[in-house]
Amino acid sequence: MEVEPDAPLGYVINKAALMLKNELGRRFKPYDITVEQWRLLNRLWERDGLTQKELAEQIFKDQPNTTRILDKLQKKGIIRREASPDDRRAFIVNLTDEGRILRERLLPIASKTGEDVFMGVSGEEQRLLKGLLNKICANIDTISSGCK
Repeated sequence: MEVEPDAPLGYVINKAALMLKNELGRRFKPYDITVEQWRLLNRLWERDGLTQKELAEQIFKDQPNTTRILDKLQKKGIIRREASPDDRRAFIVNLTDEGRILRERLLPIASKTGEDVFMGVSGEEQRLLKGLLNKICANIDTISSGCK
C-alpha cells in the first residue's frame, strides 16, 4: 500500500513504522510476545541486569508503561526483578532461563522480518535512511531542549 507522493514526510515515516510494528507483532504472536515486550527483551539480551529506569530510557517508554510490560513478562516467567543492593527504590531486571531460550526463537524471526521489509533496499540506501532519520531525531532533540 503506497502513500500519495505529496503526503507529509511525518505521515510516511509513521505509517512505515506502524506497518513494521504490526508485521513483527504478527510474527511474534505464536510466542505470545508483543513488539513492546520484544524491545525490552532485546535490551536485556544485550545487557542483562539493567534497572527498570535504564530499560525505560532505552526503549523510549515512560516508567509506568515499562512497569506494565515488565509485570506481564514476569507473569510469563521470562524475567525476574530483584531489589537493587545500591538503591532500595530501584529494581534490577534479569532474564530467566525461559527468557534466554526465547532469544534463540525470536532473533531469527526479527532478522527475517528485517530482510523481508528491506527487500530491494540496498545496504547503502539503508545507511542513508538511518542517517537522515538520525538527523531528524537530532533536530527534534534540539527543538525540544529549547522549549524546556
